[in-house]
Amino acid sequence: MQPKYKRVLLKLSGEALAGEQRFGLNEDVISNVVDQLVQIHGMGVEIALVIGGGNFWRGRQGTNMDRTTADHMGMLATVMNSLAMMDAIEKKGIPTRVQTALNMVSVAEPYVLRKTLHHFEKGRIVILACGTGNPYCSTDTAAAQRACEIAADVLLMAKNVDGIYDSDPRVNPEAKKYDRLTFDEIINKNLKAMDATAATMCKENRIPVLAFALGEKNSIIRTVCGEKIGTLISNE
Repeated sequence: MQPKYKRVLLKLSGEALAGEQRFGLNEDVISNVVDQLVQIHGMGVEIALVIGGGNFWRGRQGTNMDRTTADHMGMLATVMNSLAMMDAIEKKGIPTRVQTALNMVSVAEPYVLRKTLHHFEKGRIVILACGTGNPYCSTDTAAAQRACEIAADVLLMAKNVDGIYDSDPRVNPEAKKYDRLTFDEIINKNLKAMDATAATMCKENRIPVLAFALGEKNSIIRTVCGEKIGTLISNE
């Protein structure tokens, strides 16, 4: 198999890493993701990851907590996931760096674009944590921003369903799956696959997005190699 893309940013939700237990970390899920990352890394693909934190903390979780405080707690949750993923990848022999948008130099590097690009040159995988470092910004927005900054060829969004539908397929058995969408359609139809800020950012910088199911066999490898699975979102 030959890769279609040279540099990719993979967005993983925290919930995906929890698996069926829906909290914490599922070793089987992480092992499956890491095995696929090792394979595409071996193809010469440069890889960046953005991981959510919903398996540890999501929003205000029904409390009256201040939004800024709650969002900062969510950023810390992304660091826990990123460190776990780094550990799992490095156990497979691939050097990995975690960079954070919030300063916490005891556990990770600060995010500096030039350092990220240098890590790619050295054959390292880079995990970008803490979102954008700002409250009121989702990890979707962070993934879109980082994809633009590193000039990724594609933003891969691994989800719990096999693409984007006109309604929730887990609730509506008649839901229609889209094979292709434009960013304008994502925004105008108010589809929940990615937030409007992230969609606008990718549209303006012409970064295509592929939404696919993490649970499908070898789905990360297949998307990187150009197989038509999931839903492609682009300007046309």
